[in-house]
Amino acid sequence: MKAIAAGLVALSMAGGAHAAEPRFFFDDFSYPDTAALFKQGWTVRSAPGHPGIPGARWAPEGLSVVDGQLRLHGVTDGTGPGTAQVQVCHQRKYLAGTYAARIRFSDQPVSGADGDPVIQTFYAVSPLKHDFDPEFSELDWEYLPNGGWGSDKTRIYGITWQTVRLDPWLAFNQQHEEFGPLGERGRDWHTLVMQVVDGRTHWFIDGRKIDEHGGRNYPVVPMSINFNLWFSPGGPLPTGVAGGPPRVYEQDVDWVFHAKDTVLSPAQVEAQVKRWRAGGIARLDQVPPATPALESRCDF
Repeated sequence: MKAIAAGLVALSMAGGAHAAEPRFFFDDFSYPDTAALFKQGWTVRSAPGHPGIPGARWAPEGLSVVDGQLRLHGVTDGTGPGTAQVQVCHQRKYLAGTYAARIRFSDQPVSGADGDPVIQTFYAVSPLKHDFDPEFSELDWEYLPNGGWGSDKTRIYGITWQTVRLDPWLAFNQQHEEFGPLGERGRDWHTLVMQVVDGRTHWFIDGRKIDEHGGRNYPVVPMSINFNLWFSPGGPLPTGVAGGPPRVYEQDVDWVFHAKDTVLSPAQVEAQVKRWRAGGIARLDQVPPATPALESRCDF
């Protein structure tokens, strides 16, 4: 562990330097198949429900490992029965510290006409036990290459949640919208970082800080780490698409990272991942389960 942590400048949650070695979760998805992935604490969603097009299926077969990267593959013809979304989740045991992932977003479909309101994500979340659950916690990156939710603008959201009611929708959160394409071919890989410390969340894209949230919008219970790809209902489909061939979108994940109770800069995260890979370390899971251990569902 000392060799792994060499070169890190870790900060305690109180903001001062500390001598304790950080505990990490890291996965670079260099698996032969998803069966090997699932042995490392990952689960894939099959349960129906929020979010997405009503009646859509959450499809385990939409998850694969391709060339050492995790791939999320979603399909839609604009109808519920013709839509397959995908979500993958790690255990519910993450709270304060540093979260990061390197992700390839997609602005265009792999096949079919462009224009569906597809949402490509990286997030941490706890279960929503009931409307306006005071213990609900969520940190959320959501990329909308074709717009949606009342706007056709291409944008990414960074959101820190307090609580929510799903139907009728009423949310309490802080959010930042960053406009512009992130999924153009050749410029589609990005590193997203969230620092969760001392009542504040700090949001970074490719090393650049874009926002800071706090107050009541701060996680209070352990969360799972998740990725999903889904389609928003009622979106701005181009003329003539209805009834046409299905549209296929993909999102890839190169690696995911968490440093428990430790604040690392984006540059420190990137440097640590580089050191691990150079040393042949493909995954670590040093973050202990919550006490008592929490159910790790993959259905939200």
